[in-house]
Amino acid sequence: MAKIPFRNPILFGVLFSLLLSACSNEKSLVNFQKTNKNQDTISITTAYVPKIQTGDILSIYVNSLSPEASSFFNPYKAGVTSNGSTDNATSGYLVDASGDIELPLVGNIRVTGHTTSQVRDTLKVLLKQYLKEPTVLVRFLNFKISLLGEVAKPNVYNIPNEMITLPEALSMAGDLTSFARRDSIQIIRDVNGKKEFGYVNLTNRNVFSSPYYYLHANDLVYVKPSKIKARQNDRSFQFVTLGISLLSLIIIIIR
Repeated sequence: MAKIPFRNPILFGVLFSLLLSACSNEKSLVNFQKTNKNQDTISITTAYVPKIQTGDILSIYVNSLSPEASSFFNPYKAGVTSNGSTDNATSGYLVDASGDIELPLVGNIRVTGHTTSQVRDTLKVLLKQYLKEPTVLVRFLNFKISLLGEVAKPNVYNIPNEMITLPEALSMAGDLTSFARRDSIQIIRDVNGKKEFGYVNLTNRNVFSSPYYYLHANDLVYVKPSKIKARQNDRSFQFVTLGISLLSLIIIIIR
């Protein structure tokens, strides 16, 4: 029976290091791990409801018992499809620096600080003097998020339903790569004219109660590369790895 060639301390050290590294990497790739304080049920943070800000673009579609009269209030009618969804390629109502939009006949309406449902209700009341049984659909045309770094498909993504969680966004981007740092995902958010930098540990179940679980409009999600990838891009590390591999191969051949 052949003896296992572990008498050589160099070869044994290399193989043992590889084994430890494999075990460590496996744990770092698992999301939503349970800690001693976690239970099988965890409360999630309050759902994010976006509010209109200066510079937003709104799609407003008006309908009533008189389609001809309603069409007068729909200068951007082409932006709405037959099923009521909006076409982001079509211009809508730009919220100006004063926080207003301007509708035909109705005039200027202050919309900043309000939700789309609140603006919808306001418009229904104002339009009753012009239309019978008016209905209004108000949507964001510029609700988007950006994903960069160690994701399969980094890109800017438009969110039609105006609500998305961090796990959903990562799934949309094709999930994290094997070189991603799951314990320090960075979210860069615009808050009152300033950039807010937050971090999420995706390997911990507490992500569901994080204020960054629900992404906000214009959030930037940056996934950092792990130290392993940084080392792989380092030429000195590549030469050391190559040297160890060749040395291990020579030792195996000699034995």
